[in-house]
Amino acid sequence: MSYYYSKTVNGDFDTVTEKVNTELQKEGFGVLANIDIQDALKKKLGVDFRKYRILGACNPPYALKALEAENKIGTMLPCNVVVQEINESNIEVTAVNPVQSMKAVENDKLIEIARQIGEKLQKVIQAL
Repeated sequence: MSYYYSKTVNGDFDTVTEKVNTELQKEGFGVLANIDIQDALKKKLGVDFRKYRILGACNPPYALKALEAENKIGTMLPCNVVVQEINESNIEVTAVNPVQSMKAVENDKLIEIARQIGEKLQKVIQAL
């Protein structure tokens, strides 16, 4: 099983990013962080890099369950979703597979929570 879910779609980077945000909201996620890697690498290193955005997505009810099951799980939150430009018309969207991440924690309560979150993230990817 892979550590991520992924799909490549045709479209404009900004339009696809907006669609990802919309689909995340439909599944109960909010975006806590929106990291523009292209901009950060340009500012910090003077490097030209493709459009690459990391969205830190959080589903509050499930985050609470995870925190109650494992008090240090915040080190692995939120769920990251990457939107990156492959070329001018192809955009890849990738979301973390939380089940794979939670296996490292060795807490059976987290696996079920992660499975449910994984289903929601897969729906987001499939809806694009």
